[in-house]
Amino acid sequence: MDAVNTLFSKQQLESLSEESHAPLYYQLYALLKNAILNGTLERGDQMPTELQLAEAFGVSRITAKRAMDELAGESLVERRRGKGTHVTYEYKQQPVKAPLVGMLQEIESMARHSDVGVRTCEMLQPPAEIREELGLGTGETALLLERTRSRDGAPFGYYVSWTAGLTGKVSARQFAKTPRLEIFRKQGLEITHVTQTLSAEAATSESARELATTIGAPLLSLTRRSYSRVNGKEQLVDLMHVVYHPDRFKYQMDLKAEDI
Repeated sequence: MDAVNTLFSKQQLESLSEESHAPLYYQLYALLKNAILNGTLERGDQMPTELQLAEAFGVSRITAKRAMDELAGESLVERRRGKGTHVTYEYKQQPVKAPLVGMLQEIESMARHSDVGVRTCEMLQPPAEIREELGLGTGETALLLERTRSRDGAPFGYYVSWTAGLTGKVSARQFAKTPRLEIFRKQGLEITHVTQTLSAEAATSESARELATTIGAPLLSLTRRSYSRVNGKEQLVDLMHVVYHPDRFKYQMDLKAEDI
């Protein structure tokens, strides 16, 4: 039990939930895999036993065994009868991948080459902070769009955006088939300037559910502000926050000498 308690926080130990759309074994597997990939468990380290995992996380030994089998199936650990299970993955620090500001074509390409599930598509009054950024008055509304993007059935990004300045009706079906930028252009909303801020955050219950990971798991976080020229002045028209599953998404930039 102590071996598990030194690897995972109390929050992580209590994070497995039968209410999640991800099976219990997958939730446990994801926690263990992350501990291996981030170097918490290093090559050669002995993994906790199935019994230790079952007791620490409050699951059955069958669930713990399946989680360990998944790790072995990915060659992250090696299981030897009578000797236990040991980490075979060798952690290597990865270089920082930074976002490239303003690459609208790349953004649109991503939209065309992934599957999207639209969770919310409604005209609503934004929270005060967002309303102020978008220059909206009390009672004015903007489009709230919540989406999950996936590739080959694996969700990699959870998007929440507020958009002002749309003049025509839009539907969830449109956003499920057409990139947002294309829909914006058809409504006369041309994006002229984009800023992006890349950070990291822990998965909330909502983002963990959408990205099939565990609460508290590390996620890449991107906040994108898109501007358009309105009455000759640049104005924020779209504010989007995205969290990405780090195992399924990388944002890489390629700079030439004159760009540095």
